[in-house]
Amino acid sequence: MNAEHALDAKRPARERQHDTIVLIPTYNEADNVQPIVRAVLAAAPVDVMVLDDNSPDGTGVLAEALATNDPRVRVLHRPKKEGLGRAYLEGMAQALAAGYTRICEMDADFSHPPSVLPKLLAASERVDLVLGSRNVPGGGTKNWPLHRRLISRGGSLYARTILGVPVRDLTGGFKVFHRRVLEAIDLPSVRSNGYAFQIEMTYRTVRRGFSIEEVPFVFVERESGVSKMSRGIVLEAVLMCPKLRLGGTS
Repeated sequence: MNAEHALDAKRPARERQHDTIVLIPTYNEADNVQPIVRAVLAAAPVDVMVLDDNSPDGTGVLAEALATNDPRVRVLHRPKKEGLGRAYLEGMAQALAAGYTRICEMDADFSHPPSVLPKLLAASERVDLVLGSRNVPGGGTKNWPLHRRLISRGGSLYARTILGVPVRDLTGGFKVFHRRVLEAIDLPSVRSNGYAFQIEMTYRTVRRGFSIEEVPFVFVERESGVSKMSRGIVLEAVLMCPKLRLGGTS
């Protein structure tokens, strides 16, 4: 056990400061982790949990420094890089165990503007799952090259067609779940990881009959760090959609 993981074992259970927690997965986000956590805390009355996959650039250490001085901040030090979905599932399980009512997903690179968080939280007062959406009126992307726009739009259209759901932005990762949704989903059985994880979680929500609302926002391409997008992530999403439809996930 390295020093960061030992902190998880030694630290006493942290009490909730708010009913809402924002989960922020990180891997090599040393330039972004402290600014994004501070911006989220300034934007809304929430707690934050950084989900760090043992970043070699010291992201976990920087997150831990924030947690040491602010009871609203938690850090989950994971032993290795396993992908977005695995990190979120572990964070969701811990958030449910800690008693949070609303669990948010958010990227660490400011592509999901913290200033939009209050709008998502307001919408979550009336529906079970709120999606920050690039593909409804008022939403969009900024500083994206054409191929990224085509992948995003095409991916959502493909998933929406295969799965037969009306959601416009199925691949987005700016979300607010009410705990009753995550309690109804069998989290350990979720199979996907990258873009496919976002698709699968929303599809399971729809299949369970929960209400969903899409709130527009403009996705801004990261200014610092390296994008985690890869061909493997795209391929996983392409292959997972038919499996979800044929498997009848509920």
